[in-house]
Amino acid sequence: MKILFYSANFAPEPTGIGKYSGEMAAWLAARGHEVRVVCAPPYYPAWRVAPGYAWPPWRRESWQGVDVWRAPLWVPQRPGGLARVLHLLSFAVASLPSMAAQIFWRPQVVMTVAPFFVCAPAGWLVARLTGARAWLHVQDFEVDVAFRMGLLKGGLAQRAILGAERWLLRRFDRVSSISRRMRERLVDKGVAPDRVRALPNWVDVDSLRPLDRPSAYRAELGIAADAVVALFSGTLGPKQGLMLIPEAARLLAARPEIVFVVCGDGVMKPALEVACAGLPNVRLLPLQPAARLGELLGLADIHLLTQSPDAEDLVLPSKLSGMLASGRPVVATTRAGTEIAEVLADCGVVVAPEDAAALAAALQDLAQAPERRAAVGRAARLWAERHMGAAGVLAALEADLGQKASP
Repeated sequence: MKILFYSANFAPEPTGIGKYSGEMAAWLAARGHEVRVVCAPPYYPAWRVAPGYAWPPWRRESWQGVDVWRAPLWVPQRPGGLARVLHLLSFAVASLPSMAAQIFWRPQVVMTVAPFFVCAPAGWLVARLTGARAWLHVQDFEVDVAFRMGLLKGGLAQRAILGAERWLLRRFDRVSSISRRMRERLVDKGVAPDRVRALPNWVDVDSLRPLDRPSAYRAELGIAADAVVALFSGTLGPKQGLMLIPEAARLLAARPEIVFVVCGDGVMKPALEVACAGLPNVRLLPLQPAARLGELLGLADIHLLTQSPDAEDLVLPSKLSGMLASGRPVVATTRAGTEIAEVLADCGVVVAPEDAAALAAALQDLAQAPERRAAVGRAARLWAERHMGAAGVLAALEADLGQKASP
């Protein structure tokens, strides 16, 4: 089968959407499918184009059996408001020649991956011109998030953009998303229920296993063997509610046996570095190699999943799958009743968002209860095996790709 992916973020970007798009394409190519990808150069989460990709701006390369067509985009230094809109539009426009070229290849399925919903029209049009099935995969509701967080403003603009989104969503043969609540939201936006599909963020549970020994990162960071590590690992962006971490660390300054480690890159990194300055119980790490993911996640005694309340149920964080697979409890900042809270009912602890005192109290309670941490960690691992295993998720996707779309 000929499968065309249209995704701005694509491997070798090590985290988030780029990681999942890359793994999905590589897995299907290894299964014998002809796979092409139209994407941007690697730039996320650092928000700068990776070395070696600035020129030539349009290029074609092979990656793990996948035929990759890269088109340029403008990457702002401060990706907010109008700058973010122009950033998205720059790729949508620059990638049009590459997408037009795929018409002659005649794919059988065109899967557009959002965010970058502005790419959906071109993805849909290429599918219609070639007789391919048009599939839209929604990783997060970027339009809703942008308005909730104030990145986009204006009642008239909101009605117009949401109306256009609703119209376009209904044109795709398949629309998938990563969580139950997000699929329900697709139906609320007008997508027929029989066209909605589940495509959760997966994890390779065979290669990512709980560590049965101390992580090598403990020695590298000078963390005592008996210290309890609270780890945040992922994109340092505005949706993550990251400034709660230094607040909680300050409240726990008298408990030196609880050590915070924050690992990642993103636009919030400078502010986070300032907020953590002078806190002896905080360690900051840059983005780590993908090959060391198991070692990094195994550093945690407790995983931190801070989240802006404005993004609740509009996105299910991709980092959650790795946290659960590592067999460690998760402390999340989210309201009761959200899907994150439902997932963590047996796999962690949920505290109110933007409440540093509640976060500090939850960490202190877990730090004092090693047997409880172990039991909750086992439940987390079991949940990942049952619901997020890569082999099962990707096999279901492959089967659905081959099905005839409903009229």
